[in-house]
Amino acid sequence: MLDIQLLRTDLAQVAARLADRKFKLDAEAFAALENDRKSLQTRMQELQAQRNASSKAIGDAKRKGEDVTAIMAEVASLGDELKAAEAAFAELQKNLDALMLSMPNVAHESVPVGNDESANVEVRRVGTPREFDFAVRDHVDIGEPHGLDAETGAKLSGARFTVLRNDIARLHRALAQFMLDTHTGSHGYTEMYTPYIVNDNVLFGTGQLPKFAEDMFKVQKGGDEVGPDQYLISTSEISLTNTVRETLLKAEDLPMRMTAHSPCFRSEAGSYGRDTRGMIRQHQFDKVEMVQIVHPEKSFDALEEMVGHAEAILQKLELPYRVITLCTGDMGFSATKTYDLEVWLPAQNTYREISSCSNCGDFQARRMMTRFKDENGKNQYVHTLNGSGLAVGRTLVAVLENYQNADGSITIPTVLRPWFGGRTTIGG
Repeated sequence: MLDIQLLRTDLAQVAARLADRKFKLDAEAFAALENDRKSLQTRMQELQAQRNASSKAIGDAKRKGEDVTAIMAEVASLGDELKAAEAAFAELQKNLDALMLSMPNVAHESVPVGNDESANVEVRRVGTPREFDFAVRDHVDIGEPHGLDAETGAKLSGARFTVLRNDIARLHRALAQFMLDTHTGSHGYTEMYTPYIVNDNVLFGTGQLPKFAEDMFKVQKGGDEVGPDQYLISTSEISLTNTVRETLLKAEDLPMRMTAHSPCFRSEAGSYGRDTRGMIRQHQFDKVEMVQIVHPEKSFDALEEMVGHAEAILQKLELPYRVITLCTGDMGFSATKTYDLEVWLPAQNTYREISSCSNCGDFQARRMMTRFKDENGKNQYVHTLNGSGLAVGRTLVAVLENYQNADGSITIPTVLRPWFGGRTTIGG
């Protein structure tokens, strides 16, 4: 959530920066709500003061033995008007909150302005795509003989679900273990295991609700159980970041670095017809997530660090990739700046996203009410960051395609061979 003071002090500037993000702020509606809020707030204060004065007058009159009927009627009338004003204020605040919750984060000034991915800016390329002396097959064709089974996945759950067997399942597990071990052993993250089902207020905290409800899988409870709405997580960013919700941290607690391996569930609303073959776009997929909770003055340094942590995984796997800065029109809702890492897929002859690393500034912290006490004893909002380190399924796709051999076998990347008892290939 944006700092409402930004809108109150420079509404036109905020509206212009949100327009860069393809969000049209109804400035007139906000200004009208603000004017009504201030008027109601002033009126409530006046009514409260009048009621307090009249109540005191009643006490004084009673001590003097005077008739208090008229004053008591006045107090009752003031009370009724105050209740009506408070109800109107609550409704107005509800509308103001809804407007604030609909606004994306403002982009950092270093973010390129643009409407879509065509305006993204490439930062660097690392590694040289392999040249093949045979016809390249995609991950489905190369993986099926070794245990990649979309047909059974569809039989069990429908389209965009996949079953993995034998060495492909083992390779998938090895990738996740390798990522976790690298982030915890080399990058200073604390490994976490968190629930895969979360309450709706948690999704409000990280910005998935209310805007992206259609992208989530909502849980249908059985029996007569009541309680908050619950959803399957679309990323463990949700649960990791919210572990500090409604918390006042100490300055010495920062930075906090957390990582988790989890399944992720996304409805992929609006993506029909895109990447329907194979494991690029699934309803259920695994991801190793990185989250940092940091001092606000250090969040952009932390973003560069986090990108480096994701890059380290690709470098150790010896997969060619590139890093791009997303433009204002292509960033996620909560981000103020985002880098995407895209891995080379030979069968598509292009780079595809495998990690997205974002600095959310204090946007999520305001929604979660997560603060820390600074060196001056003042409460400040923390900054939150998240990044894929990496998407396990897409990394599997990249390994299958980049490490395929002419005879249909797959060379196992060197760093993954300990999980295969030292074997160097799958099949062949």
